[in-house]
Amino acid sequence: MENFLIGKDATLNLRMGITFSNDQAPEEVQPTSAKDGQSLIDQVIAATGPKAHPRLAQIMPSLVRHLHDFAREVNLTVPEWKAAVDMLNECGQISNDRRNETQLLCDILGLESLVDEITSNLLASSNAGTPSAVLGPFYRHNAPLLPNGSSIVKNLTPETPWFSQAIADSAYITGRVLSTDGRPIPGAIVDTWLAAPNGLYEQQDESQTDMNLRGRFKTDQDGRFAFYALRPTSYPIPFDGPAGRFLTLLDRNPNRPGHIHFVVSAPRHRALTTQIFDSRDKYLTEDAVFAVKDELVVKFLPHKGDSKARWYLEYDFVLSRED
Repeated sequence: MENFLIGKDATLNLRMGITFSNDQAPEEVQPTSAKDGQSLIDQVIAATGPKAHPRLAQIMPSLVRHLHDFAREVNLTVPEWKAAVDMLNECGQISNDRRNETQLLCDILGLESLVDEITSNLLASSNAGTPSAVLGPFYRHNAPLLPNGSSIVKNLTPETPWFSQAIADSAYITGRVLSTDGRPIPGAIVDTWLAAPNGLYEQQDESQTDMNLRGRFKTDQDGRFAFYALRPTSYPIPFDGPAGRFLTLLDRNPNRPGHIHFVVSAPRHRALTTQIFDSRDKYLTEDAVFAVKDELVVKFLPHKGDSKARWYLEYDFVLSRED
């Protein structure tokens, strides 16, 4: 049974989290009873003081109970706990303003998709708005603000390794930003980004120009935006960090279907974080981060008479008004 590196200093056996002599795991044991741990749970919950933050005071008892119940249910060992701590530590150590590994770990566990759904349900005044989707770990602030009709594909030349695929997938993307009453929203900001045809975002790939395949666009008086980009490419979650190695341990599909990210914002409206997914992609039904929604699957159409694009997509974003 193979051992895998999870954090920088910890290995995890596929079955029990400990490396045993002769590769033998111990016999299965019954979970520790709830009675054995109840006193400790009560002590931890009671330690919260009267001046605690109200929301923390509300949610921490539940977190403590579930966390302790989980540890008892699976008979969590010290080496397993240490492996998990090392993994979380490494997530933090490699995260920066260009990559958020801890968020990626939450993504592959479906946690960000769940929290996104809960938040959307709490805030939604109607079902008329465009569905949200996860932000993902590769968002960057302050992408260049470009004129409508500009291209977010930078420095594409015949020497670019994925030049031919970029030409084949060149796309003109346009649409409107609307309020839930159907009125166009002028001056909305459409912030967009996607991975290159090699499956890498620009901050993962030294050969790409800074802020390649990223841009922000301001809608005109009709609420319309437009830009040149590429049809999105599917790609695997990066394996150079603990989140990717964790997927290997779980024997899970690591791939994300081709998608384009958007953050759409406008005054007096709730900002929308979402993604659109290319209908041609074979991974639509097995997204590694569980973000695909039927309403966000789009079909690119052949585009004629435009030397800059072979495909065309029109997609409107609908924003809910703030209360």
